[in-house]
Amino acid sequence: MYASLVSNRYLTSRLIPVIAVAAVALCVALVITVVSVMSGFLDMLKASGRSIVGDVIVSSGIGGMPYAEELLAELRALPEVAGATPLIDTIGLLRMPYPAGPQKETAHVQVWAVDPASLAGVTDFADDLYWRAPKDAAAADAMAPDDPRRALDPTILEDGKRLLQSSTNTPGIALGMHVSVGNARQRDGSYLPRYGWFMPGLEVTLTVVPVSGKGKIAEPREQIFPVVNEVQTGLFEVDRNRVYIPLQEGQRLLRLDEAPLYDLTADPDASGNYPVIGRTPARVTKLLLRAKPGCSADALRDRVQATYDAFADRIEADRSRTASMPRFVQVLTWEQQLRDLIIPVEKEREMMRVLFSLIYLVCAGLILSIFWAIVVEKTRDIGILRSVGASRTGVMWIFLRYGLIIGTLGSALGVLLAWAIVTNVNPIHEAIGSDAPLAIRVTAWCLASACAVGLCVTALRRKFLPTLLWTLGTIVLSAAALGLTLHHGTLIWDPSIYYFTLVPDKVDWWAAGTTAVGGVLFSVIGSAIPAAKAADIDPVEALRYG
Repeated sequence: MYASLVSNRYLTSRLIPVIAVAAVALCVALVITVVSVMSGFLDMLKASGRSIVGDVIVSSGIGGMPYAEELLAELRALPEVAGATPLIDTIGLLRMPYPAGPQKETAHVQVWAVDPASLAGVTDFADDLYWRAPKDAAAADAMAPDDPRRALDPTILEDGKRLLQSSTNTPGIALGMHVSVGNARQRDGSYLPRYGWFMPGLEVTLTVVPVSGKGKIAEPREQIFPVVNEVQTGLFEVDRNRVYIPLQEGQRLLRLDEAPLYDLTADPDASGNYPVIGRTPARVTKLLLRAKPGCSADALRDRVQATYDAFADRIEADRSRTASMPRFVQVLTWEQQLRDLIIPVEKEREMMRVLFSLIYLVCAGLILSIFWAIVVEKTRDIGILRSVGASRTGVMWIFLRYGLIIGTLGSALGVLLAWAIVTNVNPIHEAIGSDAPLAIRVTAWCLASACAVGLCVTALRRKFLPTLLWTLGTIVLSAAALGLTLHHGTLIWDPSIYYFTLVPDKVDWWAAGTTAVGGVLFSVIGSAIPAAKAADIDPVEALRYG
C-alpha cells in the first residue's frame, strides 16, 4: 500500500517526472514515426512490384517455351489462377527521334513483347498508361495549363491498351516514362514534355539480336514503331528501362515465331529447298500469373510447378510433337523475382530501426540520472520507511513502480504523438514546402518580443535563473520567427526528384507495439539501479546523516 502512495506522491509533487515522461514519449514517437514511414515505403514498393509481374513468374532460357497457349489453357483452368499471360523478355537498343540531325540518341532498354489484353488481366498495365484524357472538367481544371493531357484525343489510351496505332493500324510501342529524357517530372508528380519532345505519335527504331537455343547470335533485326503511349509503374528502375511491344512482333524479330521445320538429312529439290516435315511452334520466355483472392503466391507457385512438370512430361511422351519443353525453368513468386529491389529496402528499414532504437539507451540513462538524484534527495524519507518496517524489496518496488508508471505514460503519449504525426505527415510536408502564413510569422515575432520584455524585467531584478530562462526563450523564439520569415518552402520529398507523390501515412502498429514495450522496459531498467541503491540504504545511517 505504501509503495503506491509514495510513488504517486513523487509523481505529482515534482516537475522532474514530467520531464522523464516527455523524454520517453519523444523517444517512442521518433522510433515509431521513422519505422512507419520506412515500412510504408516498403509496402509501396511491394505493391508496385506485384502490380507489374503478377503473383508467380515462370521463366525459361533464351530458347523459350513452346506450346505456350496449350500450357496457359491448363494454367487458366486451375482454381487458384485468376489470370495468365505470355511474354518475351529480352534486351534491345532504342533509337530515339531526338536530337535534330542525323545523330540520334540511343537507349539501352529491356524489351517486353506482350499480349496487352491478357497482360492487363494479370498486371496493372492498362492502369499504368500515363497519357490519357481527363475524366471530366474538374480533373482537367486540376491540371497545369500546359499539361498535354488536357487536349488529348481519347483514342491515345485505347491505342496504348492495344499497342496499336489506330490511325495507321500499325503495331505500336509503349515506353517506360523515363526511357525518354523528354518527360520532365513536376513537383506534384505529373509530367510535362520538354524540348518539344512529346513522345506519343513520334517514331522510334527498336533493334534486337535473335539468339538461338544453342546460344548462337544471328543478324540483328530492327523495326520502326510509333510510340502509342508511355507507362508509369511506380518503380523507377522499370520505368527507366522497359518498353512494351506486341507479342507477335517480338516473336518475329527474335525468330521465336512459328516456322517450317526442314529435313536437313534429305536431298534438296531443284530450287535448293529442303523438304518440310512439320512446323516448329512459336515460343515465349516468360509466363505471368495472378492468384485468385485467398490464394497465396507460395501456394500458387507450387501448383504451377506441378502443372508445368506434368505438361512437360506429356509433351515429351508425344512423338508427334516437333519440340520439347525446357526442363529447367524457374517458377518464382513475385517477391522472389523482385528480391534485388525489395531486400535492400527491407535491410535499410531494419538498420533504421536498430539505429533509432539506440535512443532507448539515452532514455534509460536520463531516467537513471533523475532517479539517482531523487534517491539521494529522499535518503531521509527512505530511512524513515525502513525504520517503520518497510522491507528492502518494498523500497525497491517504490522506485521500480515509479519507473514503470513513467515508462507506461511516456510510451502511451509517444504512440499517440507518432499517430498524430504519421497520419498528418502529408499536410505537415505540404506546410513545410509552402511559405509560412503571415499570422504564424506575426505570432512568432510577438512571442519573441514578449520574451525579450521578460528578459529585461528579470535582468533589472538580478534574478539569474529567470534571466537565463528568458534569454533562452528569446533566442529560440527569435530564431524560429526569423526562420519562418525567411522560409519560402522546402519540400523534403520533392516529387520532381523522388519517385513518389505522397509520403506513407499509415502507422506500423506492430512496430508501435514493440516500441512501446521497449520504452516501458528501458524505463524500468533505467530505474532499477537507483531502486537497488535505495534498497541498500541503511536506515540508521540515513536518519543519522540524512
